[in-house]
Amino acid sequence: MSASTRPQQTERSMLRLMFVLTFVTGMIDAIGYLGLDRVFAGNMTGNVVILGLGLAGADQLPVLGPATALGGFLLGAALAGRVLRRSDRGRWTTATTAVLMVGVTLLGAVAVLLFLGESLPPQVSTPLGAFLLATAMGAQAATARRLAVQEVTTVVVTSTLTGLAADSRLGGGGSRLAFRRAGAVLCLTAGAAAGALLLLLHAGLGVAVSAALTLVVAVWGHLSLGCGARA
Repeated sequence: MSASTRPQQTERSMLRLMFVLTFVTGMIDAIGYLGLDRVFAGNMTGNVVILGLGLAGADQLPVLGPATALGGFLLGAALAGRVLRRSDRGRWTTATTAVLMVGVTLLGAVAVLLFLGESLPPQVSTPLGAFLLATAMGAQAATARRLAVQEVTTVVVTSTLTGLAADSRLGGGGSRLAFRRAGAVLCLTAGAAAGALLLLLHAGLGVAVSAALTLVVAVWGHLSLGCGARA
């Protein structure tokens, strides 16, 4: 089932779930950047830029963390892509739920790692945490891509902002997608703010909340959109 032929009610439900995952990405990127040595786990554009600056020796930016996160993101996206390959595009299946549950497990593992971080050297906990977070975000991004909710990738908003501005009245348009584009931007922003605030209490707390929200999305989606569906 393609996004264009998806029933309107299902489309709205899917959109809400993708907004929650976008909020999760904001939280994870805030925690990664502020708490894991300036690493983006979901926004690979920013991560690649930091990696390039680090390789050039600019401002003592890290190299290992961004490189590890990039590898984890690609691994997560590749594995999720393989699992979801037989799922109909735009349809929630049991495979969709399974991939998101793997993400919940990875986020939960990072939360435990961060709570126990004081007993581990940062040379181990920081790259490992970045790798696991990015793997979860890569799997999430591949899942969102397969669900094909237009203009909501859950991990980046550059193209979303471009569409929002280019299709606005100022740009000579008036797109019906303005609401979801603005919603995606706001969700990512709100998630980043929430992640930064939770980081003041403990880095592991923000990741634990992200795992809980992803679990809610996986269960809600399975029960309301894909219960009994076959991959």
